[in-house]
Amino acid sequence: MGVNRLLKVWNYIRKHKYMFTFVVFIIIIGFIDENSLVRRVQHQREIINLNSQIETYRKQYEEDSKMLKEITSNPQTIEKVAREKYYMKKPNEDIYIIQNNE
Repeated sequence: MGVNRLLKVWNYIRKHKYMFTFVVFIIIIGFIDENSLVRRVQHQREIINLNSQIETYRKQYEEDSKMLKEITSNPQTIEKVAREKYYMKKPNEDIYIIQNNE
């Protein structure tokens, strides 16, 4: 009885060998292979994420370069940055920091 069943399965596979080959090909290309479609989608998402990070850092670099040019050319800008960013003050001044809790 087991041999009969095996022969039926074998005959079915022989009859549909191209379909089985195609299914195995799709499984290998889609999921198993090193360059599978799933990995390609993951890599594409990673590329998009990295490009957005590059754009963010580029904008930050441009802003910092602009600020550096202003600081090196204008002493009043140095004082402004020191007061706003580092809360520095002159000896006879008081600083009040107001935080906005939103």
